Amino acid sequence: MKQRITLCVLLVTMLVPAFATAGPALSKNEKAAVQFFKSIHDSPPMLRGFLGMMPKGADLHTHLSGAVYAEDYLQWAVEDGRCIDTTSFTIVSADGKTGTDQPQCPAGAVFAAELAKNSTLYSAAVNALSTRNMDSATHMWGHDQFFSTFGRFGAAKQDRDADMLATVVRRAASQGILYVEVMDSIYPDNLKSLAEEVGWNGDPAAALAALRSAGLFNGIEQSVAARGETLRRMDELLGTGPGSSTTLRFIQQVTRTAPPAQVFAQIAYSFELVRQDPNVVAFNLVAPEDNPVALRDYSLQMEMIDALSALPEYAGTAITLHAGELSMGLVPPRYLRFHISEAVEKGHARRIGHGVDVMYEENPFALLRTMREKGVAVEICLSSNDQILHVAGPDHPFPIYRRYGVPVVLNTDDEGVGRIDLTNEYVRAVLTYNLGYEDVKALSRNSLEYSFLPGKSLWVGNPAAFEMRSVCQDSLAGQRETPQCDQLLKESEKARLQWELEKAFAAFEREMAHTVANR
Repeated sequence: MKQRITLCVLLVTMLVPAFATAGPALSKNEKAAVQFFKSIHDSPPMLRGFLGMMPKGADLHTHLSGAVYAEDYLQWAVEDGRCIDTTSFTIVSADGKTGTDQPQCPAGAVFAAELAKNSTLYSAAVNALSTRNMDSATHMWGHDQFFSTFGRFGAAKQDRDADMLATVVRRAASQGILYVEVMDSIYPDNLKSLAEEVGWNGDPAAALAALRSAGLFNGIEQSVAARGETLRRMDELLGTGPGSSTTLRFIQQVTRTAPPAQVFAQIAYSFELVRQDPNVVAFNLVAPEDNPVALRDYSLQMEMIDALSALPEYAGTAITLHAGELSMGLVPPRYLRFHISEAVEKGHARRIGHGVDVMYEENPFALLRTMREKGVAVEICLSSNDQILHVAGPDHPFPIYRRYGVPVVLNTDDEGVGRIDLTNEYVRAVLTYNLGYEDVKALSRNSLEYSFLPGKSLWVGNPAAFEMRSVCQDSLAGQRETPQCDQLLKESEKARLQWELEKAFAAFEREMAHTVANR
């Protein structure tokens, strides 16, 4: 496989020019940052320090339940009186009563608080709830362990939505991340029964009409209110501390492994939720792409999205799709040939999650050109792809996407399960693919440019050139918004956060220039 990927890299190199476009001349402080970065390029600890401080616009691909670290789940389990099964390490609720009318754990489980008295058991629980113990001779251990963790969080998540969000945004803020699009699900309790009642006969229009008539969308107002209440409680937890100024939006999750009737009902509900809830900016299909149901129904699900996207009320709905999170050997080769292309053409994806198997597509070079021309970004998750698929280094298509001019952004995927953070992904990208400071700065800027934030971009023309709109160019130099720039920032949430990122870069580069001058 390494030989094939390497050959593809060489072919792309010969066939197309690099997409990078020369931007404005570097400032004195930016030049200092570039030189300092070069001097520490081969030192992982120094890179960690530098990139930890460097502003990172956004994390656009993170699943809420997988973003929480095992230690947080275990602490909440202790606080809430939960139990943990000592065989599977699934967190469960206490369910029995003793003679003293006190709750007790189910058979085979102990109170989570007992783990503090047994370091061996506690360590085993952390390993079971994450990929910390990656030392296994089984090739697909990482894949199986990664996806199995989600079922073990169990009761620890109950009534902890705000706590989960708070820990994610605090961690983001500590790394200079301004914006997070977090994947989570919210559906009415009766969605499954309504979907089963209506069924699926292959006619999207008829199914949608039947679901509307059955009252599927009656719960939208409650879903919007529930998300708003969770955000309010998160804000209370954050107060004025770290994370309080981080912008957060949701991407609604659709479980692709459910029966077709349920998947269609989820997709329809998600389209409507994005339309009505300003806190929900897009939707995505989740669950292992190699699951047999996901493989069987992949094209059908793309057709469902295609049909609903054609409706006037849903035109322009932002969609990002997990596609190409597959590798040779994980599934038969036939499944590697069309998932990304169908996600782009039928799924109307503005971003692709993972996209690892792109060079196995039927015509990968045409697909890469299409993605470049349409501005379809790829959400790169280096550590996740290594842990789940064993695809890393020269086998990973990250440099191919960049070489072909497809916009890319770095993301965490499931930082709690993977035991990483976004800074780790930047360090990994630099060390693996020999990136320079201007490269990582572009990745940071890309994350806001290809976010689903509403409004005009701060940039004009070729997105890779990062040419600032003229009304704000003078403002940045003076670190003070002109009336015209101020108007743009008021009208566009995207431009406002991009502006904040540029100010953060200016401050960071001043600090790096000071560091260089005084070391």
